[in-house]
Amino acid sequence: MTDKHRDTPHWRRWLLKPAVLPLARAFVVLVCLSLVATDAWLIWKARSVQLRDAQIETSNLASALARQAADSLKKADTVLLDLVERLQVDGTAPAQLQRLNGLMRQHVFGQAELHGLFAYDRDGNWLVSSFGTIPEGANNADREYFSFHRAHPDDHGPHIGPPIRSRTNNQWIIPVSRRLEDAQGNFAGVALATISIDYLLQFYATFDIRDNGAINLVLNSGIVLVRSPSRESAIGSDISQGQIFSRLLPQSPAGTAMLPSLLDGVERLFSYRQVQGYPLVVVAALAKQDILADWRADTTRQLVVISLLAGLLLLLGFYLIRLIKQGQKTEAELLATRDALRAFNQRLEKQALEDELTQLGNRRRFIRALDDEFARASRYQRPLALVLFDVDYFKQYNDIYGHSAGDACLRAVATSIRGGQKRPADLAVRYGGEEFCLLLPETDAAGALQVAEQVRAAVEAQAIVHAGCPWLRLSLSAGVHVLTPQVGDGPEALVKGADQALYAAKAAGRDRVLLFDQDVEQLIG
Repeated sequence: MTDKHRDTPHWRRWLLKPAVLPLARAFVVLVCLSLVATDAWLIWKARSVQLRDAQIETSNLASALARQAADSLKKADTVLLDLVERLQVDGTAPAQLQRLNGLMRQHVFGQAELHGLFAYDRDGNWLVSSFGTIPEGANNADREYFSFHRAHPDDHGPHIGPPIRSRTNNQWIIPVSRRLEDAQGNFAGVALATISIDYLLQFYATFDIRDNGAINLVLNSGIVLVRSPSRESAIGSDISQGQIFSRLLPQSPAGTAMLPSLLDGVERLFSYRQVQGYPLVVVAALAKQDILADWRADTTRQLVVISLLAGLLLLLGFYLIRLIKQGQKTEAELLATRDALRAFNQRLEKQALEDELTQLGNRRRFIRALDDEFARASRYQRPLALVLFDVDYFKQYNDIYGHSAGDACLRAVATSIRGGQKRPADLAVRYGGEEFCLLLPETDAAGALQVAEQVRAAVEAQAIVHAGCPWLRLSLSAGVHVLTPQVGDGPEALVKGADQALYAAKAAGRDRVLLFDQDVEQLIG
């Protein structure tokens, strides 16, 4: 691994990768899309909850209204049963009818939903009315309920007819009637209770059905009896072709469905329920637009907020990506500058520790290495060898061949001396001028002498012509000193011994290798 990668922190190396920016962009977009998708899911979930709550609300409302309708009809029918029994048992004499009129008034007064009570003979003439005075010539033989009872002798239950206007006060009413019979079971007339549609409208108005909701009380045949909010055109209209009466009601007496209204086309959530014991259906409906009005308002606010948030995230994300990109560029420039400085420093260091001519270590490097190796040899008590070389008659070589040839000669000698570096720890150095040296850690005298002799022989083998030398070729003299450092010894002792051995070799005739020992020391001394 390069120094560049060793020195750069892991997270910074990751940021410098080319794929980081596309990944960062994708991440920012993914976060924004996730935010929008999550919000969309929550919005849709809130819509479902709103519709479900509305379904429960309309279903409960329909159930309550169906119970109220059943109770109202039960009260009216109970009064009718009492009226029928009195007419059929007590008869229709003036005294009985006068007493019955008072009773009828009490019933109407006690039950707010009752509009009136009436009785008619077999021909439709009025017998008695809770309103008291009977209009002259009044006859109801043309009413639907009268025709029904006259045509259905076997139907002794209550009959609920379509809505009509009262001939007494012109109000809209719902007729609830029963058949009257004589002792032989023949048709004797009709007993009638009328329920006020205004009362039902006032009661239905107490329920909150929003702006476009509706409550309907409808006959099983699909004829509308009451619609709230009040719309007179809807009273008596036929909605039997709608899906509630044509499809849903035959399958279940209660249910809920989102449907368009047959009356006004508004899409509503309809909950219907059959009134128990009577041929009536209560339909409670909330308009879809009303149900979702709060949801739409919340959704609008939420979309505005989430859009702003997603926009800010995108801006911030891409701004950070831009900063990362600028940081990458700056980092790359800094790393390039650092690498350039490092290479320059390495070159400077190399120049400071390397001889420019021979490419061997220089004297400074030699001193540094000598101190380190001498300390190591002293610590572990291992031998340290130093070989000093000197080119014989080099001054004469320069004088004869010139300085350029002299430089070439030194480079050739340096090549041979570099060949003496057998191990990584060995160091070949140009000591100065025509002097060279080899520092050989953990090398005994025999090994050092062998290396020195190999170098001398290598120079001899080059056969460099030297007219100023007695043997007419270039040669080397070498001094070897091997020292196992003891207490009080210093690096200079090693150098001094090798220098003395080199001096002795030159004194002995040159072109040779001598080991520093007592004989050499006595010779120098």
